Amino acid sequence: MPLKISLLTKIMTSFIDLLTTLSITLCGPGCCGCCSALRPRYKRLVDNIFPASPQDGLVKSNMEKLTFYSLSSPEKLDRIGEYLFQKASRDIYRRRHGFVIIAMEAMDQLLVACHSQTLNLFVESFLKMVQKLLESTDPQLQILATQSFVRFANIEEDTPSYHRRYDFFVSKFSAMCHSNHSDKDTREKIRLAGIQGLQGVIRKTVSDDLVENIWEAQHMDKIVPSLLYNMQTAEKYETVSCMETDTRDGMEDDPPRLAEACLRELVGRASFGHIRSVLRPVLTHFDRHELWVPNDFAVHTFKIIMFSIQAQYSYSVVESLLRHLDAGAGTRVRAARAAVLSNIVAFAAGDSVGPSVLEIINNLLTNLRASVARDSEKESDEKLYQDALINALGEFADHLPDFQKIDIMMFIVSKIPNQRGKATKADFRLQSILLKSLLKVGTTYKTTELSKAFPAAFLDALLRLSSAGEAGTRALLQRILHTLLDRRGNAPALAVPTVDYAELGLIVEKCSRPDLIFISKHGYAIFSSLYDGLQLESNTTENISAIYTTLALLCVELASEETVCDMLQLILSIQQSALSNPVLSVSQQCALHAVALALAALVPHVLVLPRLADYVAQIIEARREEAPHLLPPLLEDYDLSPSKMPNKLPYLMIDQMALGECLKANGVEARLQPAAPYAGSALAHRHSWVEAGAAQGRDSLADISAGPNTELDSANSSPGVQRHAGAGGESVSLEALRRAAGGPSDAERREAERRRATLNDTFRTAPFDHLLAITQPKYEIKEKLEEIFNSLSEEPLLGAGIGGSPAGKPTPCAKYFPELFLY
Repeated sequence: MPLKISLLTKIMTSFIDLLTTLSITLCGPGCCGCCSALRPRYKRLVDNIFPASPQDGLVKSNMEKLTFYSLSSPEKLDRIGEYLFQKASRDIYRRRHGFVIIAMEAMDQLLVACHSQTLNLFVESFLKMVQKLLESTDPQLQILATQSFVRFANIEEDTPSYHRRYDFFVSKFSAMCHSNHSDKDTREKIRLAGIQGLQGVIRKTVSDDLVENIWEAQHMDKIVPSLLYNMQTAEKYETVSCMETDTRDGMEDDPPRLAEACLRELVGRASFGHIRSVLRPVLTHFDRHELWVPNDFAVHTFKIIMFSIQAQYSYSVVESLLRHLDAGAGTRVRAARAAVLSNIVAFAAGDSVGPSVLEIINNLLTNLRASVARDSEKESDEKLYQDALINALGEFADHLPDFQKIDIMMFIVSKIPNQRGKATKADFRLQSILLKSLLKVGTTYKTTELSKAFPAAFLDALLRLSSAGEAGTRALLQRILHTLLDRRGNAPALAVPTVDYAELGLIVEKCSRPDLIFISKHGYAIFSSLYDGLQLESNTTENISAIYTTLALLCVELASEETVCDMLQLILSIQQSALSNPVLSVSQQCALHAVALALAALVPHVLVLPRLADYVAQIIEARREEAPHLLPPLLEDYDLSPSKMPNKLPYLMIDQMALGECLKANGVEARLQPAAPYAGSALAHRHSWVEAGAAQGRDSLADISAGPNTELDSANSSPGVQRHAGAGGESVSLEALRRAAGGPSDAERREAERRRATLNDTFRTAPFDHLLAITQPKYEIKEKLEEIFNSLSEEPLLGAGIGGSPAGKPTPCAKYFPELFLY
């Protein structure tokens, strides 16, 4: 009997299920209710939420009953969702869109109300329904489905889903972003819905590693171009920082603004391994649609990326753009890309440390060298490209700490070619471009101590470049020195030589001890380099003015009694070179005289030396009356008569003995030494200015004084050369013989000991170049032998013997007293 009852129960259940199936097929909204008693409760509850007419909307009281039933029986959620999906699918097919909207609204309310572990089963039905609405051609349903998906995206699920995929939604929402509907308002609504959908996909996927990887190229190639397509339709581009962004979640009613917010969110959620997945489609989009020129939109887009990206990853954006600079594009496009780079590179500087800094700098320099190697002088945009790279270099360095700026400058200097003898035109151009880069970085550096601004290796490299082959390159190097030397803003006032410093308003401070140590150690090399730079035949007025500015800045920055003698010694040497250097033109000689006097007038201005100021003022007045061409300003050409040549006006020159007396009168120990021979002896080779004087120790920048009795060469050993008693020499007299017989006095012994100690200290501590210069012979052996042989073969022009001498042979009187005879 129990078996028969069980069998009867199964038969009745099957019959009820059959009737239920039939009721699903035959019954719908407005059904007579004849089969309602046989339907499951959840289906009756679902049917009851639909009104007789769709215009009446969702039946709220019945919706509350359905919600309560779902919360009390969560295992029924999947069946409820499936049933709602079937009803909505049937209504879509029958174009009863009012009931479809009601079904979607019910889905949304159930989704928001029900938070349980079984929500995943309901979500599958929900997403199927959203997809069904998106596949329709009605814009209203597409927008409705998008809004539902966005609400779903904002819900944090308790359990992850391993099998859920969003590739359809990415494709559909991206297609909606490119809508070309004929009606403008509808088109904007569809695009806005597409952007909102993409934003929902991003929020739903990037935070869950168990779902589909949204960072794959197949998805990023759809999402990123869709956002950029809408952003570029904006009438104007206003880039604000991420702190100023309107953060209303999907409530923007403007597609460009919403697309920008979505891009910010996408970039902000990207990790280090995913940021390049976003940048690649960005660069590709700009290439395909030719958006680099003009580059307003490109600058706007990359600024958004730099504002939104995590700070520690910002340098990867710069690296990606650097690698893309030369990617199959013309010069104008490269220049536009470089301009974009210069606008964003500053954002990466603050968080770049260590190798990433030098890597970015190296990439910039590599692109500069590649630009020079292309040898594209005919393309005017190539210079724009190079200038943009240099600006990018300067912007990047401007946001780095000072110690890194010095490292960058040393790195740039190491890349500069220095091949004077066999340098090509490309080498000179590269040299000039890299020096411009160095100048750009130097302008961002704030010098505190000269020893920190000029490390030994960096200073040596700069001084080697001071004798570059091209005049423009040398002028550029002097501008770099001006930038690093000028700590008080005096460089603009000292841009051109002048003798009137009272109106310039120079800021002068006492030289610090570290700077004195620096100039004591490196002053010889610096002054020698600048002196040699003034002796080049290819110098222009710009070169001479630039070197004057450098020397004037050194005088102002190192103003002290310890350095005044070295500066005056250099001034005397410059004046002497203007008189004796045979390779200089008349214009260059006049310019050097003007520079020497301008520097001489600057020395008593920065130091309180009244006697020296009066002496220089007298020379200035005398030159204004008789030789204004020996005063500033410098001219390119001087039309002078022979009587106005500089070597014909010795009484208007700066006198070394007068300078010494002025210094002593003001209480400064004078250590000036005679310069090279005055007026007119043609030099066999150019001596360094330090060979003219004698050093009084390591703090002096002149040559070593050998003393009155220790000349390295002897004039008596050379025929035809008469030895004159110098200022420190002693004439052979009875008193001198007595002193020689009695031995040196105590003072002489102390002086000899001092000179010996000075000589020993110099050879221990002086630079090698200095030692090489002071130990070179004063003449070449070959030249001296020719001079000896010429003196032996000289014969008087008159053939007849004078004073009983045979014809053709000079008499002893003519041989030993030639000044008494007329030839």
